[in-house]
Amino acid sequence: MHGEHKTPGGKLVVIDLDRVDGRLRNVEVSGDFFLYPDDLLAVITGSLEGLDATLDEEAIADHVRRAVPEGAEMLGTSPQGIAIAVRRALQERDA
Repeated sequence: MHGEHKTPGGKLVVIDLDRVDGRLRNVEVSGDFFLYPDDLLAVITGSLEGLDATLDEEAIADHVRRAVPEGAEMLGTSPQGIAIAVRRALQERDA
């Protein structure tokens, strides 16, 4: 499944994932945003892997927010933007 969200300011967040037994699997996060430190992308991806696919946008954003360490920077996206892209990917299959 594939979902995209263009955040205010023009940065794109792309999520590709599978839904297996009601959970997010094989999650890939990409886009034209910037993250610091460099391993933050793996942290965000790991926070999504295995999540319950029925979670709403706010719950997904909260999960990402809690995973991002203090002092990390997300430039051009946010936990909310990532959550929107996840929900859009999941809705693609439901449509």
